[in-house]
Amino acid sequence: MAHQGEIDAAIKHAVSLAADDHGWGSRAVGLISAVTADRLIPDPANPWHPVAWFGTWAGWLEKKMWRDSVGQGAAYLVVALLPVATLGVAVEAATRRHPLAHATATAAAGWLVIGSQSLATEGEQMADELEGDDLSAARDRLPHLCGRIPDTMPEQELARGTIESLAENTADSGVASLWWGSVAGIPGMLIHRASNTLDAMVGHHNEHFEHFGKCAARLDDGLDWIPARLTGILGAICAPSVGGRVVTTARIVARDARNHPSPNGGWCESAWAGALGVQLGGRNVYPGGRVEHRGLLGDGHRPRAGQVRDGARLVRVVTAAATALAAGACLGIGPLIRAHSSARKAPTHSPSRKASR
Repeated sequence: MAHQGEIDAAIKHAVSLAADDHGWGSRAVGLISAVTADRLIPDPANPWHPVAWFGTWAGWLEKKMWRDSVGQGAAYLVVALLPVATLGVAVEAATRRHPLAHATATAAAGWLVIGSQSLATEGEQMADELEGDDLSAARDRLPHLCGRIPDTMPEQELARGTIESLAENTADSGVASLWWGSVAGIPGMLIHRASNTLDAMVGHHNEHFEHFGKCAARLDDGLDWIPARLTGILGAICAPSVGGRVVTTARIVARDARNHPSPNGGWCESAWAGALGVQLGGRNVYPGGRVEHRGLLGDGHRPRAGQVRDGARLVRVVTAAATALAAGACLGIGPLIRAHSSARKAPTHSPSRKASR
């Protein structure tokens, strides 16, 4: 039996290894725990959700700072994000050298910002209503997912709007959170979610926000640039989970992603179109009478209720794949840091000089 001293030494060595990787291992555990919690624990209802608290703060600040100016919008963006960034950096710094605390804090932050479960559930509920021919209930539900006017939408347009929203929001509320969590930890996740919220609040192409919200929209596009492309790639890889083909989906993404007006949305929506074998895009009508004509994505028929259900399943599968990728990246970086640290700490010996004769 090992002596108590040997056990204590082993525990101390394990804790030292966990601390020496600068929190990468505990970050991986935290991200996996966050996605698990998202599946099992419902989000706090408004107004108790911290994202709603941030929205209240940002809304109050917008009323105080609004000017029809890009520069004023940039100042608003900095002031709005500063408390979130400060909190994230402080929590990351305070817990990073303490593996259990760091994993717990990362999991809590991730649970608050990751929304894949609620997104997939909304898609499944829309599928239920479309399958039951309850178009009135389906039209009432669509604003939970996107901002189009649903009043006269037929089943196919309701299904299309839902699938497009499922695809794009998989990047926003799932893959991007995991990406920034793996790259920049707790501050990365919080800043991304806050910037995404600001974009939803002020990043609109209308008379009031065209200039003031420009920086918020550009920041959100920048933060989602890599995650959107990862979502498209993972959507193609995961296409067989909903009856699609990897090669076909990848071809559609490569061909059609540029047809979307967003620099990021086309990667996600074309992946869902290819995996589900449907065609997305077309004419959208928004409040205020604004009409947008989007390029077509995919080669199939217009979607129906069955494809909505499959689209919700793809949200979960892609999120799981992104979780494995993010955690694997963290676990791969930790040993590299430890090896580099050990190499730097290793004593160096200068070659001995032969005695002069």
